[in-house]
Amino acid sequence: MPFINWNDIPTNELAPGIRIRAPYGENLMISHLDMDEGAVVPLHHHPHEQGGILLEGRMELTIGEETRVVEKGEAYLIPPNVPHRAMALDGPAVALDIFTPVREDYVELGNRYIPPADAGK
Repeated sequence: MPFINWNDIPTNELAPGIRIRAPYGENLMISHLDMDEGAVVPLHHHPHEQGGILLEGRMELTIGEETRVVEKGEAYLIPPNVPHRAMALDGPAVALDIFTPVREDYVELGNRYIPPADAGK
């Protein structure tokens, strides 16, 4: 089973104050998202299903028509093509997001492919 060392994954700046590291496999992408205080992921949507958990800090998250403040340890699910937005509140925030299928736009940024455990057998 492949393991991920976050220090080996390239960091990409998506917008001012927003950085990701997003390793991926055949059908799944993990995104470690670091947000500076006040940084905003603008309203957007994509065909990928997204789930996540806030690891550190606080974040205002809008999914569709609903906006909530998400605290450390809380999780969320974002269906495909639903508009969503995030903003770090009261300091930096760190989230771990999972996407399926793999986000091609993040792959183009140079994120790292993690082959399946049985690759090459």
